[in-house]
Amino acid sequence: MPALMVLRKRAAVEKPLSGSKIVGCTHITAQTAVLIETLCSLGAQCRWAACNIFSTQNTVAAALAEGGVPVFAWRGESEEDFWWCIDKCVRTDSWEPNMILDDGGDMTHWISKKYPSLFKRIKGIVEESVTGVYRLYQLSKAGKLCVPAINVNDSVTKQKFDNLYCCRESVLDGLKQTTGVMLGGKQVVVCGYGEVGKGCCAALRALGSIVYVTEIDPICALQACMDGFKVMKLDEIVRNLDLVITCTGNKGVVLREHLDRMKNGCIVCNMGHSNTEIDLLSLQTADLKWEHLRPQVDHIIWPDGKRIILLAEGRLLNLSCSTVPSFVLSITAVAQALALIELYNAPEGRYKKDVYLLPKKMDEYVASLHLSSFDAHLTELTDGQAKYLGISKSGPFKPSYYR
Repeated sequence: MPALMVLRKRAAVEKPLSGSKIVGCTHITAQTAVLIETLCSLGAQCRWAACNIFSTQNTVAAALAEGGVPVFAWRGESEEDFWWCIDKCVRTDSWEPNMILDDGGDMTHWISKKYPSLFKRIKGIVEESVTGVYRLYQLSKAGKLCVPAINVNDSVTKQKFDNLYCCRESVLDGLKQTTGVMLGGKQVVVCGYGEVGKGCCAALRALGSIVYVTEIDPICALQACMDGFKVMKLDEIVRNLDLVITCTGNKGVVLREHLDRMKNGCIVCNMGHSNTEIDLLSLQTADLKWEHLRPQVDHIIWPDGKRIILLAEGRLLNLSCSTVPSFVLSITAVAQALALIELYNAPEGRYKKDVYLLPKKMDEYVASLHLSSFDAHLTELTDGQAKYLGISKSGPFKPSYYR
């Protein structure tokens, strides 16, 4: 993760996070550990929980704990364990967080509901997932967001790199490691054509899959059409599918009525954030039998013998079942670190109790830190060119609304 190392080196002396107490709820992987160690080297104190019950790498969690970072997480937590870990991360007599780094909004939700007085004393929230961002905007709309928050998910570097390129590579790894399925000729639907969906579609088509897309947004639907994908309703194609992948960040995308109509052997998985995309509660009925085949692979058996293959119990496929590229995750990690530094050091009045996007100058800085890995050399604007465009020679080069 080269850019995090550069950031650590550049900011280690001034320690811009000195005095900050960051409570985090993210995937606990080797890449996250590098981010946490970087935050600590910049002066922060950290406590951590996991945002996904299957993505924690136990060796990483143990190494962090041995290094002095309290970690409350292990792979294969129950739902009860999950919330216990989040509460233990927050509830301590000798330590009170003043910053939140979240992935999915569970830590923010827990503190706001269970510790409202503490929530009001938080200096800032940084959120990296579409699900968590939705929840922040809901809090803001209801007038219950007591602190400023930065939406890293919709930063250009997160959308164009982590969401697209990371998922384009890791979705195949997750499918191969869990099922060993040959994807050539398989009929696949990708629900959602945001950046995650685009990455999944590109990867699957490259291996010869016949890919359909479902979408609610006419702009994304038109993009899918222009990219050569057939946009359909799930009801129209569900009987013929070999693989269903959800990528929406929403809930109730794949319902029991869809699962009932799927053919024997259909694989169902999620590349969004939460397992709510697939209606799992509807599968917990007396008429269906669950058979645990191996880690992260379950067969759901219908009375007539039909089997649906469910991966990672509907949770995030790539981080639960495979590895993800460290280089791409470095981009998001640097954006998270810069957002924390910005909120923690912002003068009084710069940010109100609302949700903000990562400043474009920071977005461009994140990208610039990674260019040396490709031996890339930027062209510099002349004074005349900068004046003609009406921008600074050093950027930002795009307006704040550019996505």
